[in-house]
Formats: sequence, structure tokens, C-alpha cells
Amino acid sequence: MASTNKSKVLRIEPLECKDARWATLVKTTYTDPEGVERTWESSKRLTRPAGSDIDGVGVVAILQDPSKPHDDPRILLQKQWRPPIDATVIEVPAGLIDPNETAEQCAIRELKEETGYMGKVVDDGFGASPIMFNDPGFCNTNLRMIHVTVDMSLHENQNPQPSLEDNEFIETFSVPFKDLWVECKKFEKAGYAIDARVGTLAEGVECARRWKLF
Repeated sequence: MASTNKSKVLRIEPLECKDARWATLVKTTYTDPEGVERTWESSKRLTRPAGSDIDGVGVVAILQDPSKPHDDPRILLQKQWRPPIDATVIEVPAGLIDPNETAEQCAIRELKEETGYMGKVVDDGFGASPIMFNDPGFCNTNLRMIHVTVDMSLHENQNPQPSLEDNEFIETFSVPFKDLWVECKKFEKAGYAIDARVGTLAEGVECARRWKLF
């Protein structure tokens, strides 16, 4: 279960807003319900394309083989070290949206680039989630979760080869979707950080089981 990533933080130093490429700090002045003027400090993304309503996507990729209908569906996950928290994080495939790209197109592209898998967006109205804000008290970053199926019987998914950028070091793996909560607890115990998207998915699966929603 241990990650092979050997990255480490060398130093942390202040960053002037004028030098920021990806995000900046802003101070918002507003009035509360009683008319009192207040201020709020937060971070703002600098990468959202003009005309886009989201910064990026997360991909819920479910691996299934139609020739094995009784096998449990598996969810595709990744291990990726993240400098802000100096830890290897358990994540779903994700990425920033390109100009003139739909959320669905972004998801299929990022899935192929990061994992090598070719997927298909679910087309029954469940393909894209509502817009979600990761931490609205701190940052305006948002995304849609895109639900994708990966047909493991297809030739192109037999030996997937990612096309990672030179600063990306990603380990891809999968776990049974029904066991995601238990797996997250194991990863946490082993010293990994859990991305909120993965943790929320795991919690949803566990809630559905415990309260017998289906």
C-alpha cells in the first residue's frame, strides 16, 4: 500500500500576488443581513477559461467487464503527492478545463492522460453533477464530477498507458466501489491523505448501505 513517491518539501516562503500564476488572495467587502460592513479574505483561481462556469472536473470512473456481470464494479483511484500538505493523497482522476471544452470532454481527456483508460460518460442524465465548490469559505474553486464507465473488455483498456506531464507522478489503482469507505480508513491509517471528493463518495456509499436506501 505504500506510495513509491519520494517527493519532499524543501522550503515554504511568501508569494507576492503579482507573481502568482494559479491563484491569488483577495479581500471582499460586503454587508451582512443587518447592514454591517465586513471583509472576507479568500483565494481566487486565475486559470478559469473565459466563458466557462467551472475550473475543472473530477472523474468517477467505474471499471466493469460486461463479460463478468457478477464481478463487483471497481472505482479508479490515484496516489499523488501534493506539496501544500506534504503528503500523498488518495484522489480520483481530475484536472482543469481547457478553453471551449465541455466538462464531459475534459473528463474523458483527463482520464486518458492520467490513467491511459478510455471511458464513456454515463448518458442517462447522471453524467455530470451539479457545480460543486471545494471550500467556499476559502476559495472560489469549483468543479463538476463526471461519471464515467470504463469497459475493461475493450482492447484499448487492456494495457493502459498514461501520458503524464513532466511534473506529474501519479500511481493509478482501483478498489471495489462497495468497499471504498473501508479502504479510505485503511489508507488514512497508513499515512495517506484522503481527497474530499473520494471521502465524500465513500461516505455516500456507506450511508446508503447503513440506512438501506435501496
